[in-house]
Formats: sequence, C-alpha cells, structure tokens
Amino acid sequence: MVTKSRSGKSASKSKAAVSPARKTKSKTAGKTLSTAKKKPASKTKTAAAPKRKPVAKKAPAKKAAPKKAVKKTTKKTVAKKSTAKKAGTNKRTSRKTAPKKAVTKKVSATRTVKKTAPKKSAAKKTAPKKTVAPKAACKTNAKKAVAKKTVTKRASAKKTSATRAVGKRAAATKTTTKKTIAKNTAVREAAPKKAPAKKSKKKSVTKARVTAKTAAAPKKKISATKTTTTKATNKKTAAPRKAAEPKTIANKTEMKDTTMPPAPEAAPEPVQPQTERDWSETLFLPKTEFPMKAGLPQREPELLQRWAEMGLYERLREKGQTQEKFVLHDGPPYANGHLHIGHALNKILKDVICRSQGMMGKDANYVPGWDCHGLPIEWKVEEEKYRSKGKAKPDFTDAEAIVAFRRECRAYAEHWLDVQRDEFKRLGIEGDWDDPYTTMNYKAESTIARELMKFAMNGLLYRGSKPVMWSVVERTALAEAEVEYQEIESPAIYVKFPVMFATDDNPDPGSLQHASVVIWTTTPWTIPGNRAVSYSPSISYGLYEITQAPEDNWAKVGERLILADALAETVKNAARIEGWNRVGDVTAAMLGQVMCAHPLRDEAAYRFKVPLLAGDHVTEDAGTGFVHTAPGHGADDYNIWVESEGLLRDRGIDKTIPFTVDEAGFFTKDAPRFEGKRVVDDKGKFGDANETVIRALMEAKALLARARYKHDYPHSWRSKKPIIFRATPQWFIAMDEAFESGESLRARAMDAIEVTRFVPPQGEKRIKGMVETRPDWVVSRQRAWGVPITVFVHKETGEVIPRRDFNASGELIDRIAVAFEQEGADAWFVEGAKERFLDGLVDDPNAWEKVGDILDVWFDSGSTHAFVLEQRPDLKWPASLYLEGSDQHRGWFQSSLLEGCGTRGRAPFDEVLTHGFVNDEDGRKMSKSLGNVVSPQDVIRQSGAEILRLWAMSSDYADDLRIGPDIIKANVDSYRRLRNTLRFLLGNLAHYRDDLTVAYDDMPELERYMLARIAELDALVREGYIVYDFKRVFHALLNFCVNDLSAFYLDIRKDALYCDPHDSLTRRAALTVMDRLFAALTAWLAPMLCFTMEEAWLSRFPDDKGSIHLRDFPAVPDEWDDASLHQKWQKVRQVRRAVTGALEVERRERRIGSSLEAAPIVYISDDTLRGALEGLDLAEIVITSAARLVAGEGPADAFRLEDVPAVAVVFARAEGKKCARSWKILPAVGSDPEFPTLSPRDAEAVRQYDRRSGQAG
Repeated sequence: MVTKSRSGKSASKSKAAVSPARKTKSKTAGKTLSTAKKKPASKTKTAAAPKRKPVAKKAPAKKAAPKKAVKKTTKKTVAKKSTAKKAGTNKRTSRKTAPKKAVTKKVSATRTVKKTAPKKSAAKKTAPKKTVAPKAACKTNAKKAVAKKTVTKRASAKKTSATRAVGKRAAATKTTTKKTIAKNTAVREAAPKKAPAKKSKKKSVTKARVTAKTAAAPKKKISATKTTTTKATNKKTAAPRKAAEPKTIANKTEMKDTTMPPAPEAAPEPVQPQTERDWSETLFLPKTEFPMKAGLPQREPELLQRWAEMGLYERLREKGQTQEKFVLHDGPPYANGHLHIGHALNKILKDVICRSQGMMGKDANYVPGWDCHGLPIEWKVEEEKYRSKGKAKPDFTDAEAIVAFRRECRAYAEHWLDVQRDEFKRLGIEGDWDDPYTTMNYKAESTIARELMKFAMNGLLYRGSKPVMWSVVERTALAEAEVEYQEIESPAIYVKFPVMFATDDNPDPGSLQHASVVIWTTTPWTIPGNRAVSYSPSISYGLYEITQAPEDNWAKVGERLILADALAETVKNAARIEGWNRVGDVTAAMLGQVMCAHPLRDEAAYRFKVPLLAGDHVTEDAGTGFVHTAPGHGADDYNIWVESEGLLRDRGIDKTIPFTVDEAGFFTKDAPRFEGKRVVDDKGKFGDANETVIRALMEAKALLARARYKHDYPHSWRSKKPIIFRATPQWFIAMDEAFESGESLRARAMDAIEVTRFVPPQGEKRIKGMVETRPDWVVSRQRAWGVPITVFVHKETGEVIPRRDFNASGELIDRIAVAFEQEGADAWFVEGAKERFLDGLVDDPNAWEKVGDILDVWFDSGSTHAFVLEQRPDLKWPASLYLEGSDQHRGWFQSSLLEGCGTRGRAPFDEVLTHGFVNDEDGRKMSKSLGNVVSPQDVIRQSGAEILRLWAMSSDYADDLRIGPDIIKANVDSYRRLRNTLRFLLGNLAHYRDDLTVAYDDMPELERYMLARIAELDALVREGYIVYDFKRVFHALLNFCVNDLSAFYLDIRKDALYCDPHDSLTRRAALTVMDRLFAALTAWLAPMLCFTMEEAWLSRFPDDKGSIHLRDFPAVPDEWDDASLHQKWQKVRQVRRAVTGALEVERRERRIGSSLEAAPIVYISDDTLRGALEGLDLAEIVITSAARLVAGEGPADAFRLEDVPAVAVVFARAEGKKCARSWKILPAVGSDPEFPTLSPRDAEAVRQYDRRSGQAG
C-alpha cells in the first residue's frame, strides 16, 4: 500500500524537523481552510484559497480584489518559504542565542522554499527580534514573516525602495527582517491583523511582489515604524477580502485566482518549487498509544482494578433496574482445590452469555455459587488434620466430636472458596463476588432441610437399602476415596444356573431346554444374595453340549452350557471337559426371555425366578460372559437391578433387596442355610462363608469348576483390611409413586423435559433416556459433613415424621428450619437435639430415632433454585438458563429437575446448555502421569486470560474441546490479527472529529457497502448470542476484520486516509465509517474479549469514567441494510481478486515491487461483472496507479482465475512520474509548478496541510 514512507515514514517526527513551511500559515488562514472544504466561495470570507496562488499571471488581471490576492499570496508564501523552522531546516539558526529562539518560532511560521537567503537572515537575527512584538500594525504577521529566509531575495526581486529597505534591515537585524516580511503583508491592508503578512510571505515570491505593488509605501511604514496605523487599515479593509474563494479540492493544479490583485508594478516572480520537504509530515498517518504488543498478563490486572474501583458490577445492576431479567443460574463448583481448565471453560461461557445479554438490553445478573458439603472436603480434612499426623478420626457418635469436625470442614471450604473466587475473577468473570451463594450458608442449609421435608410431606421419601463398601473391622461405610487396592488370592467358581423356561416371546424356547447359564465369581459368599444374571447384547453366545468328560467330573456328558464364544475354551479347560459340540447360537433376544432357577434352589429355600438382565458392565475379558448379580453386594448389581424395575414388575419378581450380611460380617436370616456363617471377622480375615457356600453348590450339583484366582481387591485405607459390599438402609425419593395430582415424579420430570429448550438439542434425548430408566433417587449418605436428613423414625412402627397425616408436622418443620437458619445444620448434631425438636409434639421423644445420615450433595445443589432464585430479589424463578458440562445430565440438571418437579411441579429452568470436556490437543484425557495437563493459571501467566477466553469462544463447546501449546499459539495469532485491526482503526480515528462526519447519502458507494456489511453482521451477531453460537459469532467477526477490513476496505482506503486533502469527501466518509466500525466491533467483541475491548475503548476515550461494558450493542439504521449493494460488491471483489492475482504474479517474478507500478488492462466478458464496476474507480479498488477496463474476452495468454473466468488481466506499467508523497505513478505529477514532484491531489493536500499548520501555529 501507499505508506508514503520514503520521504520519512515516521509520523511522529517533530514539525520543525520535517516540514519547514508548515507553521508559516496564519491562524486566520488555517481557519479559513477548514471552513472552506469544498464549499462555495461565500463561506471563505478570509480567503483561505488564495494560499494556493497558482500563477502570477492571474494576479495582475484582478486588481479589484487586491486584499484577496494578498491573502492567497500570504498563504502560499507561508507554506513555501518558511524554511527557518525551529530545530530546523536551517542549521544556521542553531547558532543564534536567546533571541534566536523567538526568531525560530517566527521563522517556522513563515517557511520559504529558498534556503540560502533565510539562512543569512536567520544568522543575523538577534535580540532585536523582541522589537517585532511592539509592532502594533501587524504583530502576528510581522512575527511570522520575520522567519522567512527568502525575505532578502524577495526584497531585491521587487526592486522597490521599500523592499530594499526591508532587505537592509534584514541584513542588519532580525527585527529588520521581520519588518521586511511585514512589508509583503502590508499589501493586504484589508486583511485582518492575525496573519496576512504570513500569508503573503508564504504564498510565493510572486505573491510578495504583487502585494508590494499594491501597497509598497504602507508596507515600508509598517515595517519601519510598526505603528498602529496599519492595524487600523487592515481592519477597515477586512470585509472586502470575502469576495473571492478558492475552487474546490477537485481543481488541484490550476486554480484560477478570482481576486483582483493591485496594479502590477512589476512582473510577477515565478513560483518557487518545493522539492526537498519531508512529505511524510504532511500525511495523515495513524496516531495511537494502543500498543501492538498487548502485554495482557500485566494489563489485565490493571483493568480488573479499574472495574473494582468504579464499581462496575453495581453500575451494571443500576443500569438493569428497569430491564427484563435474564438469569443464568450458576451450577456450584466444589470448593476443594485450584481451578482446572474445565472450570475456566465453564465460567468463561457463563460470563460471555451474561455480558452479551446485558448488551442486548437485559438485566443479566450473575451470582456465582459453591458446593461446600460432602465427601471430598471430609476426605481432605481427614487427610490434613488426622491421617498425615497419625491421629484417629473423630468418633462421630460423640456430639461434640462431630460438631468440631464439621467446623473444620467449614473452615476448609471457606479457604478454597476464597482461592477459587480470586482465580475466577482473574479470568475476567463479572458477578456478585462479594455476596455469592454457598450450600453451607446457614440460610441455605435451612432451605435445603425444608426442601427435603417437602418430600417427606408428599410421601415420596422412604427408607430402603443400597449396597455400600463396608469395613467390618471399623464397622463403617467407606467411600471410594477411602479405599485402596491390594492383591489377594480368592476362590474362583463356575456355577450353573438351570434354565427353568423361556417366555412365549422367545424366538426358540425349545432349544434352551435342559441348558444352564454358567457364571463365574471370586466371591462365593455372595451366591445366597443372587437375584439375577447379567449378559451383554454385544457379546456372541453359543450353546455347547458336552460329549466327553471324566466320570468323576462335575461337568457331565450330555449337559448343555450357554457361554460366550470368546471364553468357551477357557471354561472347557477349567471344567476338564474333553469334548463338546457347539449346538448353535444363543441370541440376545433369546437370553432376554430366559428365566433361570437359583443354583441352591430346593424344596424350602431359594424358590424364586432368576431373570437375565442386559447390562453394559458385562465384558468378555474373563469368566463366562455372564455376571452373577447380587443387588445387595455390588454397585453394578444394584444399579442393573433397580434399573430393571419395570421388567421385574412385569414378570412378577419381587424387587426387594435382601440383607444377607450384617455389619459384623455374619450371614442373616435372609441367607437361608447359612445364617451365622461369617464372611470377614473382626481381624479382617475371611471367615467360613466361602467354603460353606461352595460345599452347598457341590451338593446341589450346581458347581461346574473351581480354582484360585489372584486379583486386586478393595481394602480400607485405615485398617488395611479387606472390605465387603453389603446392602444397608438408605433413604430414597420414589420416582413412580403417585402423589398430589396423582402423577409420579418421573412423569412430571418427563413433561418438564418436553417444554425445556436444550443446547445442543441432543441434550434432551440424553437426559430423557436417563430419567426414563433411572431408579429411585438415593438421597442419603453415611457421612458427617452436610445437611442432615431431618426426619425422625419411630423405633417400633417405622413411621416417619414429618409426614402429611402428622398434625404437628408444620411446627416440627419450622423448629428445625429456624434453628438451622440461626445456628446452621450443626444444630441437628448437638446434644439434646432430638428433645429440642420433638418436645411437645410427640408423646415420648425417646420412642423416636433421629436419623444420623446426611443428604446427598446432589440434593443440596439441586435445591439451589430455592434458596438463590426464589430468595434474591435481584433474580427470578425459574432461571432463564442452566449451563454445565455434559456429565450434569446425570448430575445437577437432573437433581434440579427432580427437586423442582417434586416441590413445584416444574423444572427450575427454561433452557439447559451443556459443553463438552477438555482434552489435550491430541484428544487424550489430561493426567499428571501423561504430563499433558494445561493449567489455566499457567496460560494466564504466559499469555493472559484473554487468550483463554478467545480459545473458549473459537471452539465448538458442544463437543469435547482440545487445548495445548500449538492450539494456544494459534489463538494468540488470531488475537494479534484482531488487535492489529483495532489498532489501525484507533490510529486513523485520531484524525476524526464529529464535524468531519459525512451523511449516508453523501458517502461513496464503497463506504455504503461497508455499512451494509455492518448491518449484516449486526443481525448475525445478535442471533448468535441469543442461541449461544459463540463460535459462529467469533469467526464471523474475525473473518470480517481480516478479510473485509484489513485485506479489502482498509487496504483500499489507506491512500485516501493518508494522502487525501483534509476536506476530501472520500477521506471524511472513510473516517465516518471507521467510527461506526469501531463502535460496533468493540461492542460486539466486548462480551468475549472483555479486557481488550475495554483497553481499546479507553485508548480512544481516555476520559470516559464508564466502561465499554455499560454500553448496549449499537443500533443499526435501516438504511444501512442494502442487500443490492452487498450483491454488487461481491462481484466487484471478484474482479479485484483477479487483478490482485495477476499483480502477485508480476511481484513474484520481480517485475514490479509495488502494485502502484502497474496500470493493468482488465478485460471483462460478463456484462453483470462489468456493470458492477460502472461508476467506480477501478484503479482505486485494485490499488494501482491506473487501470483500464475493456469489454471482451481478452488475450488468450492473459491472467485468469479459475473461479472468475470472465475476467482477464493484462499487465501494463504505469506511465508518468512517481509522486514523492503518495508514490503513485501518474502523468500529472509535476503539473503544479509549486510542487513539481507531487500529483495534483497531493499538491492540494499539502497546501491544505500548510494552511492548517499555519492556523495551528
């Protein structure tokens, strides 16, 4: 592009060093210029145009308006002759003393082209300079004129005594020089005092002569005596000057002077050409303090501090008081460690949504929250406070001990809550950080307890059983985190489950008669608890008939076994089977209809049907392809049992889970024939239960084979002893029990899913499938830190209170809730709590058991809508949106759905949005062992939080995301491109003022096309933010900045922005569009890149006490939305691509260095494409010095693009001279005698620059 850097690329050079003629213009002249932009002569009362004084010829002809002529002369002289600039062009001026400085200033005001004479005069100037000020007649004129170095030469040229006198004075002293200059100015007797002298000087030698002829004597008097007479004269003649006005910028070279110069006393002197100036000073180069290098790690904290000090959150709330509420309810993270990359993604998405909704006119208040209860915190406290110090865990049966432990858990959660709060804020997340919600807040604990008791009142809360990991040695349930694995050797047995019958739906019921399903287990003691057999629909099964086996073998000839084909050989060897035949396939459809008998079935016990259940947990890695299922002794067993509730009910199978083993490890009465046998003793040794069961199986002829098997087995981390899985009493919320209106919780939840919007849409199918098949909700945990299950159970009858038909339920609920609100949930565990809550409500409090279990943390978080959305006046219920990771379909989304439907009849949300998980850049799960963990803290330290925000916005969050060094690097590159565009806009907008604005109808078509693009983008951005399609929004804006702006519009308009005259319509229109672009882009990107947009906004408006984030998206006028312009310019851009492609070939072959060296011939055979260029300047669009458009196919060897075959380009070199300022090669360069190295356009731009500089001076 035309960057005009040859003569001096630095836009920051001092005026004195760069452009000697710059300051010579008088303030009056400058003002005249600005007001005269392409306007009628009537407006240029001060005759700014005369500055141009094109040719001396015209001056003599127009004697009627000498004053105007004088003005013109003045301006030109000022522009050209002030070579004696401060620090300047004249080295001689540097020799001068104190007075010299004053002279310098004056000199800079009246620059001249001639350097020799000025040097002499400058050298002579001394203290007399001060005398210039006293001159009342032309104070300003004289001062500025004194600086002109050509005064001496001009004096001699004029051949008048006055001039000679001036020359002598100039030679004598600086004061004399100034007087001489004043002499030239004196000719303009009618001109205002301000700067007529300067203008006449600057105009040119010719102008000076004209002025001398008009009023030589007065000039002499003024310069010599410096009386106030001149002032008066000037004032009187000021009005007449209004008559003449220069032509518009279009007439750049030969502007005819409409003024009548005074009677020619001598032939006008030829224009003094300006050739050795630093033209870069005259360019409108970008000026901005917005750095290219962002320095985000340092800059972001400064902006966070600014937002805190200005109270941004409070101001946002004030702004939203009258707006419609949009509530994104925060799913609470767990307060137990530093943030990971998934937290960062989650919170950034939430922040972008709230910010964008706020900028679209909504009150989007974000209230962050934390989940503070549960096992992870308990585990950490035990580790840090007890295990690491060799201390015993507190005895939770002791009231004081459990309350003290709970306080330790609360303190731990508070610590990490503060750490995470700072880490979230560092990401730029705006929210109510001073008043977040927490599940351990006293009021929250009170509300959670009330929500649970609502389920007790509506009859859905009941006590059942569920298997847990149990330590017989410690007599306690353990969580997964409290278990470690050690290798042991266990008895492994193969057991036959005889097929009793197949249902009528079985495709081939007869083929399975007299067959047995074979299972394999390493825990023989669980066989009494067996209630089903699990299989996998994805495994291939076969029916095998034994043909040969030893006589004493447990496997007998003729028996038929159903096995997984992949494991058949293993079983054959284990059972010492010598031969068998594979009879046929056993399909999953056949297995699904099979019912077996229990292997220990006899006349008295185990007389129930054993169904086959399809389960995902079954594999063919080991065993037989079938899994013996004891729902009281394993998590998978339990889950598949409760998930198959419908099938069990249909087949008339009792779904009750037996309690076969007690807390001490003994078989109970639910294990007939084995009661009293022990699984594990108090020392952690396996008892006699395994051998007893194996012998019973042998007696029942159900044992196929046995062996010893080494494997990893769970042990308690404390006692280092093996644990067992056993069913224990638990509290459940029923899913299928009819309540209130007669419908079940499951039915209500399914209805609520139907009316909820899910993003992405597949989320609906996923959560619907989970709710359809989920078992009753287990809400109890045998832990210490959490909200207790606040119910009482009658020791004899099992009745539960509060309940619907218990008259004192309301009072009981209030007592508990009030106590919790005042003291927290600890009130439940203190000594005397039972009496405190039950006294006066029941006959005998001692007849009731206070439940010691705590609530599942999912119930805590599922109740947040009740104590956050309903209780905060700045929010609303239901929430507009819930947003979390896709795993929360099973977690927070579902618990909130069930809690809301169970207590309020509907879901507490209108929309649900889910995002994927974050993996490394190879798609692998992050782990410390692999060394592929990307920490958000590290990214922030190295690149800034803005890069994380950009990564989140540019990724497709609907699927699993990836991040790593290369991905971060790519995002940094995208960020730089955006920042570069902003920097260019800011640099050019430094030259924009409101008075330069161009109305839409007056704009060139290219500018109107860019406004049409803004309108198009506005619709896309708003829609994208509404549907949470951030990737689409981000990439649309990035592509717009890179392709539409940097590579197209700004590329084309650089020349006009830098080189056009100040009042150029094109330049002003471009600045107007850039102002609109800046307003739109910073607003659209603010939700995503909150730091950078704030920085850019403040860079342009440093005194703004507000913030970009207090703005709304700018409204786009309807007139901007012009689809026809868009279509037309798409065609223009096609032609442009073809031409630039051709020029690129020339550049690559080194035939040209710049596109301005070209003047291509463009052939277009398509009428539509050619018509699109009608009225447009093709050279301007393709950035060449010239271009010729020809209708037709063009030569065969012309350059063509495959996708634009109708355009053929033939390269031709530009003809003419190279403009020293804009670098365009044009025949007209040099046509202006004053600027022989410039094009007419550039010459006019310099004249305007000089006039404006003089005004500023």
